[in-house]
Amino acid sequence: MNALSFLSELLYSGLGNLASYLAAHVLLCLLPAFYIAGAMTALIPKETVTRFLGRNTPKYISYPAAALAGSVLAVCSCTIVPLFAGIYKKGAGLGPAITFLFFAPAANILALIYTGGIIGVDLAFARFFLSLAFGIGIGIIMALIFRHEDMEHDKATDTMFAAQGKMRRVALVFLLVLISLLLSGTLKVGLLTNTYATLTVPISGMDKVQDFLYNLIPYDAAKGEEGVTAQGAILIGLLILIGITSWKGMENIFDGFNKWTWISLGVVGLTLLVAAVGMSPHAGGLDILINGKFFGVLIALGISGWIIKTKLTEDENRDFMWESWKFVKQIFPLLVVGVFAVGVIRALIQPEWIEALAGQNTLLGNLAGVVFGVFMYFPTLVEVPIAQMFLSLGMHRGPLLAYLMADPELSLQSILIISTIIGRVKSWTYVAWVALFSTLAGLIYGTWIDGTSITLVILYLVVFLALLSGLLWFVNRRNVQKLAPVH
Repeated sequence: MNALSFLSELLYSGLGNLASYLAAHVLLCLLPAFYIAGAMTALIPKETVTRFLGRNTPKYISYPAAALAGSVLAVCSCTIVPLFAGIYKKGAGLGPAITFLFFAPAANILALIYTGGIIGVDLAFARFFLSLAFGIGIGIIMALIFRHEDMEHDKATDTMFAAQGKMRRVALVFLLVLISLLLSGTLKVGLLTNTYATLTVPISGMDKVQDFLYNLIPYDAAKGEEGVTAQGAILIGLLILIGITSWKGMENIFDGFNKWTWISLGVVGLTLLVAAVGMSPHAGGLDILINGKFFGVLIALGISGWIIKTKLTEDENRDFMWESWKFVKQIFPLLVVGVFAVGVIRALIQPEWIEALAGQNTLLGNLAGVVFGVFMYFPTLVEVPIAQMFLSLGMHRGPLLAYLMADPELSLQSILIISTIIGRVKSWTYVAWVALFSTLAGLIYGTWIDGTSITLVILYLVVFLALLSGLLWFVNRRNVQKLAPVH
């Protein structure tokens, strides 16, 4: 009976974590990301991507460009994956694509500002500097290790997208509008978060519905438990409706558009608008808070709908919708499995273990920070208040940085999804390097916190990077010699 009760608790935790995720974070981040990825694949010629991110682009251009592109996106390890898949499928080199994959969730501008305000400017600066250095380093390492596969991937994209011409200006505008849709829903600035009007829907008993949902699915902000709000329950229903209508309207889109194609797009737009507003249930009804985010999403949806209807050709619309739907089918099922598994694992991990495992700046302590980051995954920006909680429980600031670099970057679900895009060997190699560099970042920062002079800390970092660069140069030289023709 005890075993059955324990298994029930794990199942309940997994389902609760999944419900909380679907109710809160799939929508304003992930839905636009799928469409952005689809637009990049369908509408951007390979040459446009490879000009900045290609494997043959000079490293001093491609890697900083990848980091710069990631710095403006306040996304988590799940949301970045469709965007990573989009640029990689369209011809970006493995190295720059990996740098983009690493840097966007680890050290985007919003995460750095939030980290500095909540925990401290010193940790925010360390997070930025070490994420930049190590993100570029991991990208270069992956490109060298898998250079033969990268060459084959480049040739394959040449064949796949050889017939494409120049990118049309309207396609670029459409892509920028989709990016603005993502930013409108995720940026935490006053213009977007301020409430400008309130509408009350007279549905009695909404407060009881909210209490029931919180009792059904745990809510504790201090532990990262987000629960499911009344708004979240509505959004889960709309997500199911998106799945049904998209299957009917997108699965056979090459046979022609049908009414379900347009209904599915309409449901997506409605879902994003419902997710954008605030909702406050009370005994007398439901207050709908019309905020700046709602207007930003509404404007972006209006412009994108107008472009789809009047400016894109039928072939462009078909390819865009099909590529977006393909990303959904490839990524979303694994995301559901991964989020459920993380919920189960989180029920087993006790935050109180942190003081014992990560209370000092040791190798074990920093590894513990990385492991907590992977298996106690939280959506983007939620990791910062959770880090503050870990700090109050006794975590050393060194392992805390290791956690902050690993949590938004690695998660069980993102590892599963990345494996389907670049293969298991590349995926787990990437995971190993991220774990190593995150641990090293925590050790370096923790050493400085413990009193070592900043000059000596920088010297440690420079020596490590120099040794790593020398090793990579040697490996690269050996590879070049092997590829050189024999006379």
